[in-house]
Order: sequence, then structure tokens, then C-alpha cells
Amino acid sequence: MPPDPLAPLLNLPGVPQAIDRTRSAVDALLGNRVLRRRSADVSAESALRGAWASAWLAGRELPLDDVRSGRAADEPVVQGALRAQSAIGSLADTWTRAPRQSLAKLHLLAAADVVDAAGLGRPRPGSAERLDILAQVLAETRAPALVVAAIVHGELLGPDAFPPVSGLVARAAVRLTLVERGLDPKSLVVVEAGHRELRPAYDAALEAYRTGTPAGIGAWVTHCADALVVGAQEARAICEAMVRG
Repeated sequence: MPPDPLAPLLNLPGVPQAIDRTRSAVDALLGNRVLRRRSADVSAESALRGAWASAWLAGRELPLDDVRSGRAADEPVVQGALRAQSAIGSLADTWTRAPRQSLAKLHLLAAADVVDAAGLGRPRPGSAERLDILAQVLAETRAPALVVAAIVHGELLGPDAFPPVSGLVARAAVRLTLVERGLDPKSLVVVEAGHRELRPAYDAALEAYRTGTPAGIGAWVTHCADALVVGAQEARAICEAMVRG
């Protein structure tokens, strides 16, 4: 069996601890009693908040209530984020098997109102080879979901693979990875809200990732862990709000 392409990342400083704390955060979320009967409702609210936060990170800093009420219906980036989120369930089973196909679909949904039809589903020129390598890594790696999701995120957003909606596509692909790799199978964690809350650290960690150094990649993975922990806390807050009615 060939060596796991992501195995070296598991020994970077801080990464083992990052894996442990994300697993603990998700376990604490999954133990919430609300999920016994209302996991679908929590997932739907998580998707809404995730789309809002993803659009906010893409420059559309609207109130959540505007997205919830439909007052953002004329905001193409918001609508693209909502469409991408809605595809998580249908794409989860094919994400690792056909990642390029899944990314094309996410791009089509996210960019439908902001990119000419001829460019929909197509990565930025020069990105195809890097995406092919990512697809090969997804097929071969057995690394923990956090690490795989962080690499997916960085490889899509770092080189701006699908402008001008690379962030929307990358963050939706993170959700797909967390679902398909079994860390968050019901897509409950509002990981996008974690990145929004930690925005300065998000930008700095992405720049570190772009250096390609072990230290930079490790900093990115640990930031992604921090965002996931905050996103799990956001999902727990959704559960608590449902209890209060």
C-alpha cells in the first residue's frame, strides 16, 4: 500500500491536539438530546447560518435576518451560497469518488448569477493540475477528517481556484468532507460561522498556508480546528434555542 499523502501533516506541531479537540467538540454536540428528534431541523438551520456566514466572508456583510426572511433575494453571492449549501446532501456520496465533478457542480450553483455561462463549472486557468492532485489525495488518504477538510479548503481558496466565488466553493467542500469522512455526518457544525468569528486569524492562517511550509500548513490546520470548534458551539446554541422554543 502506498504511503498516505497526508500522513506527514499528522506530526506537525499542534496538529494532533487540534484533531483531538475537534473530535471532542463534535462528540459534545452529538450528545445533545435535541438531535434525537430534531437533527434535520438543526441541520437546516446550520445550512442557513453557514450560507450567511460564507457570503459574509465573501464580502456580503448582511444581517442573518435578511437572509432568513428573503430580503437578500437580490444578492447573487448570498443566493449562490444558499444554493451551494443545499447541494451538500446530494453531493456527499460522490465527493471523494468524483471530486472534480462535485466541484464543478458547486461552482455552477455558487456562481450562477456572477459568472458568464461559459465559465460555469470551470476552474481558473492554471488550476486544473492542482485540482487533479487534490482529487488523487482524496482518493488515497485516510487522514482524519479535520486534516483532509483543511487541505481541501486551502487548495481551493489559497490559489483562488474558482473566482470570484472560490470561498463559497471551498467552504461548501469543507462541509462535504466533514460529512463524507464521518466527523459530521449530518452536517450540523456551522464551520463557516467559526471562520467568520475568527476572521483575522482566518486571513492570516490562509496566508501562512500559501507559503507551503510545514509551519504554514500546520498553522492553517490548527486554525481550521479552531473554526470547527466554534462551529460546533454554534450548532449547540441552535439546539439550545430549539429547547427554549
